Amino acid sequence: MADLDEPDDDLLARLARDEPRAAHELVARKLPRLLALAQRMLGQRAEAEDVAQEAFLRVWNQAPKWRRGQARFDTWLHRVVLNLCYDRLRSTRAAHEQAVDDVPDMPDASPTPEQHVGNDQRSERVAAALARLPARQREALVLQYYQELPQADAAALMGISVDALESLLRRARQGLRTQLLDEGPPP
Repeated sequence: MADLDEPDDDLLARLARDEPRAAHELVARKLPRLLALAQRMLGQRAEAEDVAQEAFLRVWNQAPKWRRGQARFDTWLHRVVLNLCYDRLRSTRAAHEQAVDDVPDMPDASPTPEQHVGNDQRSERVAAALARLPARQREALVLQYYQELPQADAAALMGISVDALESLLRRARQGLRTQLLDEGPPP
């Protein structure tokens, strides 16, 4: 039986045994959050899909070697996705110029067409401002607010203290605020 603290251990064990349903369950369980994380870091849906695919390949390769209790699977998987994102950002050297097309809106309950247009414009403005932040500030914001990780987990993923994370978050929020105010009100 898996630890209550690590709900993915049994799934990883089934994946290691090549159970077909395990792969389907893992993708269904993890893909939406991984795509959201990668898309917010990279700004492009296609790039995010490539990162998610590569992350799942690493999961398949790691599953037979996974040791219960050595690490939290979600923490490891988020770190893999972040590392893949940083690899892509470094290779393009254009993180601040990344396109922000296809940034998903936050789910809402059937907005009117007018609300939908307003939400799209707001989302695009925030996504563009987010893409212009320094990479570490963007990572801190994405982990904290979009991935909804506790501060201790986000700090551990980034390899920094909670105090350092809070400092990054303060600077990131200020940077977003400044950028959005400088742009003026949405059209």
